[in-house]
Amino acid sequence: MLSRLSEQIWADWIWFPEGHGWADLTDRDGQVFPKTQDLWATIPIALCFLVCRQIFERTVATPFASLLGVSDKQRFRAPPNPILESYFCSTSKHPTQSSIESLSKQSGCSVRQVQRWFRRRRNQDRPSKLKKFREACWRFTFYLLAFFAGLAVLIDKPWLYDMKQMWDGFPKMPLLPSQYWYYMIELGFYISLIFSVASDVKRKDFKEQIIHHVATISLISFSWLVNYIRAGTLIMLVHDASDYLMESAKIFNYAGWRKTCNFIFTMFAAVFIVTRLVILPFWIIYTTWVYPLTLYPPFLGFYFFNGLMLVLQALHIFWAVLILRMVVKFLPGNDIVEDERSDKEETDSEDEAEGHEHREKFKNGHVQNGHTLLNNNHSKAD
Repeated sequence: MLSRLSEQIWADWIWFPEGHGWADLTDRDGQVFPKTQDLWATIPIALCFLVCRQIFERTVATPFASLLGVSDKQRFRAPPNPILESYFCSTSKHPTQSSIESLSKQSGCSVRQVQRWFRRRRNQDRPSKLKKFREACWRFTFYLLAFFAGLAVLIDKPWLYDMKQMWDGFPKMPLLPSQYWYYMIELGFYISLIFSVASDVKRKDFKEQIIHHVATISLISFSWLVNYIRAGTLIMLVHDASDYLMESAKIFNYAGWRKTCNFIFTMFAAVFIVTRLVILPFWIIYTTWVYPLTLYPPFLGFYFFNGLMLVLQALHIFWAVLILRMVVKFLPGNDIVEDERSDKEETDSEDEAEGHEHREKFKNGHVQNGHTLLNNNHSKAD
């Protein structure tokens, strides 16, 4: 029964145009074609990436952070409080004013103390600047090397300049060693991102990032299985073209190099819009969606591949809106670029002012009910 189900799932008519099938991908005459079992190699590659990342962050990224003066601010920890901790974990990290007043009565703390507790508790869960810096360094290094590696793989290929040639001879297009390693390394890296998602910096677009990783892994894997490799290499190159610029802008953002960050981010925005909103939809997706219909009748594999492409394109539009919002924010005032996907850390500067006030009042004997008079000024910093 299982074998019959497998035969139906992998039927030629589902994944290939009429007249073609899995038999076309059988090695012959010294020509090698992609195979399903090749994808298993990406698991050890992904694990190697995880190990290399730990070594890189400790031996390269951390010293580099010290060189640029990137360090973590001292954070005040929230004191143990079972009532507030229970509300924080089970109900909300941002209680309303009425909830704060209720919690104040339940815990025996003042309203101001409850507010301060939640502020400090939220900060405990936020990643440190050093952690974000190391992650940006790792991704910058990979994306930069991957982009130039992809460029080296494709620079002499005719379908880089005339994308319609990605269909010449389909699906009987032999696999080149450079294409094999380009695919395995890219796919291994994205799988490593799934493995490390629990420990990586979580931003506001966390769900969109997960969808992007899953769609990318599915797209790369499927294009390998049915020998859409020429299209796949072009898609990976277009994606890597802007990612390393974004990560480098983050690096200089965390280091406080305002003008350098703004300049690189402007470059990133321009490259992102050109590659993701122009080249990808109007050249590559056109060549994978519209042009093939002049060669073959549509089939399920055709719809599946292009469906994943449309998912990625929708995410690109979503991120383009965020990017343009950031560009609009920093251009008029020439301020440093802030990643809108990241949470801002709340400072305890008001607590420092409060401590100073306490010392002054203590000198003069002004203490009310054992508590200092509280300062109502609030300040936030990135």
